[in-house]
Amino acid sequence: MKKVSVFMFEEKDNCKKVDWFVNDRFGMFIHWGLYAIPARGEWVRSFEEISNEAYQPYFDEFNPVDYNPKEWAKAAKNAGMRYAVMTAKHHDGFCLFDSQLTDYKSTNTLCKRDLIREYLEAFRAEGIKVGLYYSLLDWHHPDYPHYGDRQHPMRNRKEYQNVKHDFDNYLTYMHGQVEELCKNYGKIDLFWFDFSYDDLTGEAWKATELVRMIRKYQPHVLMDNRLEVSGEGFGSLMTANPTEFSGDFVSPEQIIPPEGILDEAGNPVVWESCVTMNNHWGYCATDHNFKSAEMIIKKLIECVSKNGNLLVNVGPDAKGTIPAESLQILEDIGKWMKGNHQSIYGCKASEIAKPDEGRITQKGNKIYYHVMESVIGYVPLRGICKEQIKQIRLLETGAELKIEQNWITNNYPDTVFVSLGENPALPNSIDTVIEVQLKEK
Repeated sequence: MKKVSVFMFEEKDNCKKVDWFVNDRFGMFIHWGLYAIPARGEWVRSFEEISNEAYQPYFDEFNPVDYNPKEWAKAAKNAGMRYAVMTAKHHDGFCLFDSQLTDYKSTNTLCKRDLIREYLEAFRAEGIKVGLYYSLLDWHHPDYPHYGDRQHPMRNRKEYQNVKHDFDNYLTYMHGQVEELCKNYGKIDLFWFDFSYDDLTGEAWKATELVRMIRKYQPHVLMDNRLEVSGEGFGSLMTANPTEFSGDFVSPEQIIPPEGILDEAGNPVVWESCVTMNNHWGYCATDHNFKSAEMIIKKLIECVSKNGNLLVNVGPDAKGTIPAESLQILEDIGKWMKGNHQSIYGCKASEIAKPDEGRITQKGNKIYYHVMESVIGYVPLRGICKEQIKQIRLLETGAELKIEQNWITNNYPDTVFVSLGENPALPNSIDTVIEVQLKEK
């Protein structure tokens, strides 16, 4: 039996600023804005080709009287989420922060509140790292391309066919708003830009200039790769010569990469999969197709076992309440995380192949066997030798597990077996974690 190394490969990175990100592994995405009122998802303006004038009534009535980001932060913390990302501005152009560059902002609505500032303060108070989502698109700004643009609500309206747009003016506005977020809201841990497409990619956004400005004010902030790409494509971060605006991590959307993500040379790259909890990012009143807590837990484990993070979305309603289904799912995730978080935080892929019964994560000389499927007899701990083992424990309870050597297991001398007891059902039906500590070399 080949002895497994306690030294694991590192993700491609030339600095330490990603350390917290690859340690924390689990985050909350928050999509919220005016689109919570029509309640048909965050792309409602584009899908239904709604004009600024027709969308204005939502601005006029926006008043999230139940918004309490302290409750959101507690829900995230109790679920085991270590960081959060909230929409400062989505594609519709509405700002949840007090930008001095537009009147189209939450402080000018009935609520008269800087919703982003409140979010940042509440999540920081719970010890959760804070991120801001900022859309490169803007369907409200007069100088963002209208007619013929693939996404814009007015893409098919003939009256915009000959309208001239001063895109540089829009870029000045966009850069200015990002600068406001950098300068006026304290330390930002993560900027999540969304997204590049067609001819609007990279330097079309004056991306080098934008990133240099961000680094000036927020030198340690992480950025995704979407100044170059959308959820489709990976960008130059995958190459030997990434651009200055390549970002710090790859951002697959609504999918978990089958084998993790490797660059062109075959080296692991830092990545984060962002997924919805139901089928929409923004609140959709009729969408009750929620993923179960069990599914999300297993997908989190899958991400970590492939050197990735998981960012799970919630879409609060028009009053500022996270849907009850989402809150229950977060609570149930938290119950599993309470006893098993050590197999997530700070963990990475193991060189041991995925077992039939579940997955494996590893942190230094500790290997975590995630047993998701009941076995007949004993649980095989593949990939290790008994001579390497210092101790074996059930992670959730700390209970000792001993190596089984008897007439049943003796036929397989190269495999280590442990017993989970006489009950054929797993101690934790979602995922029973076995922690194997190897001897130090």
